Amino acid sequence: MDLELSRVDYTLVGLTSPNSMKLLPAQGARLPQKIAVGDQDGVLQVFSSRKGEIQLTFRTSGGPSISRLELGGAFGTVKDKIFISAENEVRGFTKKGKLFLGFDTNLTEPIKSMHVSGSNLLVCGNYAYNQYHDCKDANSFLCSDRINDVIALVAEKTNKLTPVLACEDRILRVLDYSQVLHTVEIDAVPTVLHLNGNDGGENGNEILYGTADGRIGVVQVGRAEVIHKWLLNDDKRRSGVVSLDCYDIMGDGVLDIIVGREDGMVEVFSLGDEISEENGNLTEKFSYAATESITSVQGGIVGNVGYDEIVASTYTGWLFGLTTEVMDKQVGVDSQTGSLNISQDARMKIMHLRSEIEEIEQRVNRERNRYQAATLDKTEGMSAIPFISVNDKMMLCKEDASYLLNLEVQTAIDNVLIQSDVPVDLLDLEKNSAVVSYSACEPNSGNYLLATYRCQMNTTRLELKIRTIEGQHGTLQAYITPLIQPKCCQVRQYSIKPLSLHMRCHSFDSQRPCNVLNLKGSFSMGEMHTWVAYCLPEVPDKPPSNEQAEFTFTSTFLDTMLQCIYRKGEAEFKSDNISTISILKDFLTKEATKKKIQLDISCVVNDDCIFHTLRILHPKLELQLKLTNQVAMLDALRDLETHDAEAMKCLLPEYRELLNNETKIQAQFKKQPAHLDRLYGMITDLFIDMHKFKGINVKGKVPLLLEVLDKYSLENIINFFQQSF
Repeated sequence: MDLELSRVDYTLVGLTSPNSMKLLPAQGARLPQKIAVGDQDGVLQVFSSRKGEIQLTFRTSGGPSISRLELGGAFGTVKDKIFISAENEVRGFTKKGKLFLGFDTNLTEPIKSMHVSGSNLLVCGNYAYNQYHDCKDANSFLCSDRINDVIALVAEKTNKLTPVLACEDRILRVLDYSQVLHTVEIDAVPTVLHLNGNDGGENGNEILYGTADGRIGVVQVGRAEVIHKWLLNDDKRRSGVVSLDCYDIMGDGVLDIIVGREDGMVEVFSLGDEISEENGNLTEKFSYAATESITSVQGGIVGNVGYDEIVASTYTGWLFGLTTEVMDKQVGVDSQTGSLNISQDARMKIMHLRSEIEEIEQRVNRERNRYQAATLDKTEGMSAIPFISVNDKMMLCKEDASYLLNLEVQTAIDNVLIQSDVPVDLLDLEKNSAVVSYSACEPNSGNYLLATYRCQMNTTRLELKIRTIEGQHGTLQAYITPLIQPKCCQVRQYSIKPLSLHMRCHSFDSQRPCNVLNLKGSFSMGEMHTWVAYCLPEVPDKPPSNEQAEFTFTSTFLDTMLQCIYRKGEAEFKSDNISTISILKDFLTKEATKKKIQLDISCVVNDDCIFHTLRILHPKLELQLKLTNQVAMLDALRDLETHDAEAMKCLLPEYRELLNNETKIQAQFKKQPAHLDRLYGMITDLFIDMHKFKGINVKGKVPLLLEVLDKYSLENIINFFQQSF
């Protein structure tokens, strides 16, 4: 049975950070709970809802932006103490608003994530983890990559404090004091951690995690090993997970999993009795699409006694509930007169809302008249452009080798101008309702793309999909114009890297044939790390603390691999794609020349890699050729249908099937514009780069290669490459 929930809006606060809203424990079973929320204005407020009215318990004055809110309390007691982090300070409040803790952690970087376990406080910046016991420094750990979240196993069940860090390098790090006890490799970047079942399961050692590519899973952490219990992997393209909670919203006695996502989706998954490692036997019971990204979700009872609901907060500060109570029961239609029957409570709410709207309109008119008078005043004055916060993120999607650019503004967006100094493709996205228009560009002037997205009314969030070309590097700029007066614009810049379609992975396949690039010179490890970070995505800002760095990447477009190993004065790069080695060689040589560092370069080319790469390309090329032929055939069939209806009756079954699947084929083809040209370009680059390392210029033979590609078969293309050796 699917779940039916109705939305009810509670209030609007300032901009909120991820996981900065919690429900305080109820005073009794099935009684309403209070909401505690902290915003980026530094305001913490606790309120409840009674008969649709907000009743404020307490509200603090503004201050530094609140980055995290957690509940805590002594072991064995109710966790109703509120802890907030702002910059590098942690403050604690009672449920009535009394400040009982003001603790300056003295961290060198602001707190990004926090967890409270009894008298232990765990805080993390971008790279540093610190544990404080009774506000005294107990343990610390410096991570090699960015930390996204921190949690600890339930100490009452495990009899030991065991912190777990979710890190950007696709690893969950389980700590033992200040040392790493386990490194748990997962397929995507973990973004949020939560205790499974809110108490870590039977033994208190189960961690529920969400990833940047939208998956959720559970790991069981033991002293000797970590077990992957299950992972939701249903091949649906979901947005990144921001917040998780476990609550019995279905009312069947089994805890459900509530998920809040970056694209505004709130989902409920029901966990079946049979657990499988592949998908956990999860069933989606409910989904709701908000227009803004979700920052926090939690299940509880807020609006009315006995009615379960999901409370969610958004980036722009909206707090709303998805309740099991039927909200439209107060409005009905008189069957005789056809007029609306509205209950007394509903009438009072409507009158109250009307009075609030009139009051706001009067205030707006007063401020508008005041502003107009100030502009006509001859005395010297100052006009200031308001600061508009922009929440943006550009992430590489593994499924279709493209970048997803999310832009979210605290007010409505008028338009977004996209400009690029390198060739990129803008792909169609179903969620995007904005109207796009392209302007003519002059590539000779370094401008390859100029596109304007005009947004619909009240749009605060925009998603764009971009595909880059490896070997071309530069900058993509987004000019965001909000719908406010006076007109202003904010610019966001995103680096397009030479090997932009590569992403981090955990291990290198040593069975593949490899080309090897060796560099020696008077460069430091920090300089080489900076060059690698300029060339490849997902490389941490800081170099590793040990003497040698090692990173492994896989191409999201071709599935080829790259291994980077470097130390002071030496670097080695291995790849089964000669074009990857060529791009690296050209880029690193250029960067070393800028620094006036002389490099000793040696390269070992393995001819088997060429045929290995061609075989990897073969199924992709074959599929794209088939799709292109199907689209061409559909055009011919539509033309036939227009001019000769009788001939359509005699069509072969395969052509009839083609017409039946026309919508699906056209949609698939539309999602991948110029895909076939990209594949042809990669084979051409492979051909040129292979001979470049042998000192041969074969650009004159490219037309012959294109003729072979027009009549493509794997055997023909391999023969062409063999004859050219």
